[in-house]
Amino acid sequence: MADSPTTITDVIFDFCGVLLDWDTRACLTGRFPDDVVAAICAPDDPHGFFRYEDRMDAGEDFDSIYPDVVREQGEDIAAIFRYYIEHYADALPRTLPGMTELLADLKRHGYGVWGLTNWSHETFHLAFEKFPRLEQLLDGTVVSGVEKMHKPNADIYNLAMERFGLTPERCVFFDDTAKNIVGANEVGIHGILFSGAIAARDSLASLGVRL
Repeated sequence: MADSPTTITDVIFDFCGVLLDWDTRACLTGRFPDDVVAAICAPDDPHGFFRYEDRMDAGEDFDSIYPDVVREQGEDIAAIFRYYIEHYADALPRTLPGMTELLADLKRHGYGVWGLTNWSHETFHLAFEKFPRLEQLLDGTVVSGVEKMHKPNADIYNLAMERFGLTPERCVFFDDTAKNIVGANEVGIHGILFSGAIAARDSLASLGVRL
């Protein structure tokens, strides 16, 4: 790789929806009523699972959030939320097609490979326990719930740059959420909305990454 400020040297990946398939339905189906599961997994979920989970991703503990779930949703829904968090590994059925191969190819060609994820400090360990190859391939990962920082805020991107010794202009970041791409772009990272491993390879090639 040429020593140029515009040369890409490092590629950073979100986890759920990029490296991993995240499927709440897979955790809950067959264990709770179908209509309740459908509501929980709907984009306009009236039970707020993703809102509570987002609070965990930002660094709050489950035990501090759970009383709010009980008060706002009732005991029955709160019990489902507890089950979901306690069986979170079931919501991670697989790595997404082609992604471990992409990480391995990047490393083989001398690129740095990193993780940057919004994830609770209480459940993140399950990703590496269930998919140890990811931990082997990644040079390091910043986890929002550990740092109490949260994409798309600039501080978590800047922390990743400082901790990993990276230069924003030399980095590509893949995420499946548009606002997180905006956040990356705002600190000078080449943010790309993820749509699959093949498209990711094409995007990297357009930036001069050779695999």
